Amino acid sequence: MRSIWRTLDRGLARDIGLVCLADGVVGLSYGAISVGGGLSLWVPVLLSLVVFAGASQFLFVGIVAAGGSPIAAMIAGLLVNTRHVAFGLAVSDVIGSGWRRLPGSHLMTDENVAFAMGQDDLRQRRAAYWAGGIGIFVCWNIGVVVGGAAGSVITDTDVFGLDAAFPAVLLALVLPALRDRATRTAALIGVVFALAATPFLPAGLPVLLALAGMLFYRAGKPALEVSR
Repeated sequence: MRSIWRTLDRGLARDIGLVCLADGVVGLSYGAISVGGGLSLWVPVLLSLVVFAGASQFLFVGIVAAGGSPIAAMIAGLLVNTRHVAFGLAVSDVIGSGWRRLPGSHLMTDENVAFAMGQDDLRQRRAAYWAGGIGIFVCWNIGVVVGGAAGSVITDTDVFGLDAAFPAVLLALVLPALRDRATRTAALIGVVFALAATPFLPAGLPVLLALAGMLFYRAGKPALEVSR
């Protein structure tokens, strides 16, 4: 663990710390929403430890709290998390081999994958991935416990705007990548796909369709490089 923090530069460590803090706030919102929706405290806590995937956890709680089947909620959460297959391929060398595979895969989030892919050096990528993953895991679970304990008091979390923290964090992470023209084009195409599908598909699935933009990125990158 010491070697991880020694490898990180001060600016990157600060950014990771701020994201961990923001995710802790989102975890607080999740815990409060879960308990406020009628679930026992142990449910969001166990999900956070075992599943550790914010989007699918919010979806699971939303479906169950609305009277849906836990099996349907589980399937919906798995569909939302299929994006981790692409993440796993992208950071396979970053996680490492042997015993690191299991904990490294469990700690995989949108944020620490984005931090890792934003570094040029493999050592920096590994440090960013593990520091982000461990930090987010700790802050998220602390936030869930605190939010769950306060769930009976905070009856309407929307009043505090806590639900906006998660998309705000992700937007801040992806903005630097949009300097590249091919990336901007792929992102725009993905947004169009997702928005067009939103009225027709369950929550979470339109985001998966946004991955179609990657096909245009792969196709358009060589052409842009030739034009330069």
